[in-house]
Amino acid sequence: MLPQPPDSRRRHPARPLDSARLEELALAYVARFATSRAKLEGYLARKLRERGWEGEGEPPVAALAERFVAAGYIDDAAYARARAGSLLRRGYGQARVAQALGAAGIGEDIRAQVRPGEGARRRAALAMVRKRRFGPFGAGPADRPAREKQIAAMLRAGHALDSARELVDAASVEAAEHWAAQTGEDE
Repeated sequence: MLPQPPDSRRRHPARPLDSARLEELALAYVARFATSRAKLEGYLARKLRERGWEGEGEPPVAALAERFVAAGYIDDAAYARARAGSLLRRGYGQARVAQALGAAGIGEDIRAQVRPGEGARRRAALAMVRKRRFGPFGAGPADRPAREKQIAAMLRAGHALDSARELVDAASVEAAEHWAAQTGEDE
């Protein structure tokens, strides 16, 4: 058991929030993190649950988020583009990108705008097989159970089954890179 600090060093419970402290928390959050409107509202709701509310009336969470959007502190479209690009570069597929954006509270209209094209989806799949050393990027040819695990990992990462099979079964690194580059249509 850890020794307890002396009474003079014990932390006092945080004071309940009022409008000024709620705005300070929101400003600190958007200054530190790229975020969406829904994520800011969720953060503020969590802080209100933890610390309580001593202000007048209901906490102005939605109004505060709306002010931040109007001021340009929060831009859901820019957040969605940045997040989608980051996930694609890390090798995640279209389904995982859509899932992450949905979890961040990005609306379907914005998700449709940032949906990756065929070229971006192929490059993301190639990035994943290269990073995870699947298919031709591995030490040698994979046996059937290993091949099935590689395809399953690609499916969990949000890639289409045909893309996963194409890359895991590619004859060589050059064949995999050629497949990723051969699309005519791009974002």
